[in-house]
Amino acid sequence: MTQPDITLSDAIAEAGTNAPTPAQILRRRMMGHTGFLIGAGLIALIALIAALAPVLAPHDPFAQSLSSRMLPPVWNDGGTWEHILGTDQNGRDYLSRLIYGTRVSITIGVGAATVGLLIGVTLGVLAGYFGGWIDHAISFLLTAQLALPGLLLAMALVFIIGPSIWVVIGIVGVLHWTYYLVVTRAATQRIRALDFVAAAAASGASPRQIIWHEILPNLLGAIIVIFTFELGIAILAESSLSFLGVGILPPTPSWGLMIAEGKQAMFYRPWLVVLPGLCLFVLVIGANLMGDGLRDITAPEGRNE
Repeated sequence: MTQPDITLSDAIAEAGTNAPTPAQILRRRMMGHTGFLIGAGLIALIALIAALAPVLAPHDPFAQSLSSRMLPPVWNDGGTWEHILGTDQNGRDYLSRLIYGTRVSITIGVGAATVGLLIGVTLGVLAGYFGGWIDHAISFLLTAQLALPGLLLAMALVFIIGPSIWVVIGIVGVLHWTYYLVVTRAATQRIRALDFVAAAAASGASPRQIIWHEILPNLLGAIIVIFTFELGIAILAESSLSFLGVGILPPTPSWGLMIAEGKQAMFYRPWLVVLPGLCLFVLVIGANLMGDGLRDITAPEGRNE
C-alpha cells in the first residue's frame, strides 16, 4: 500500500504543532539554570520565613531578660535548647530576632527597589521616547545623581528627617534609580525605531498609548532583572545605615542593627555578628543569583537553553 503524499503545507502544519511555545521554552530555560533555581529557592525560603515569623519564632523578639544575657548557642558550653542561637546583651532570643529581621530586610528591599523602579523607569522611558531637551534634562539629572556620594547623602537625609522603616525605604529608593534609567532609556530608544511602534503611531495612537501598550511590555524582562539586583543593593544599604546608627532604631530587629549591637562583643561572642551577617549574605546572594539567572534566561541568544 502506498503512503499518502505529504504536501509542504502539511509538513509546515505538523512542525508548527510540535514546536514548543514561548512559555515552554522559558520554563525549560528556568529549570535548566542552576543559579536561578538556587537563588529563587533561597528568596522563596526567606520570604516564607518572613511570612510565618509569628509561628516560627520561639520567643517574643522584644522580650528582655537580664538573667539570660549573652547566653551562647546550643552547640557551645552553657547553651540551652530554650535559646537555640543564644541571647543578646539584653537577654532577647537571638533566633527570634533573626526570624523577625527577615521581615524588615524584605520589606525595605522590596519597597526601596519599587520606589527606584517607579522613578527610574518613568524617567528612562520619557528620555528614550521623546529625546530632545527632555533627554538632555534627564541626562543632566542622572549625572548629578551619580556624582553624589550615595551612602553619605542617605545618612544625612535620614538624620535630618528621622529614622524609621518608611523613611529608609523612601530615601534608599530615591537614591537607587540610576540603573533603571540607563537600561530603560537605551532599550526605549531601540524599540522606538522598530516597525510596530511606527505602525501604532500611524494608526493614530497617542504617545501615552504607545508607551503603555508597545514599549513598556517589551521592557518588562529587563525591569524584572534590574529589580532583583536592586533588591540586594537596597538590603545592603539599609543594613549599612542601621549599622551606622541612622537606619532602623532599636529595639526593631534589623540584621544591620544586630551586627552593630554585637560588634563590641564580637571577639568573645562572635555569633552576635556572624549569624546576622550570614543571614544578610544568604539573602543578597539569593537575589543576585536569581537576577543573574533571569538575565541569562531572557537573553535573546538563548543562553542556558
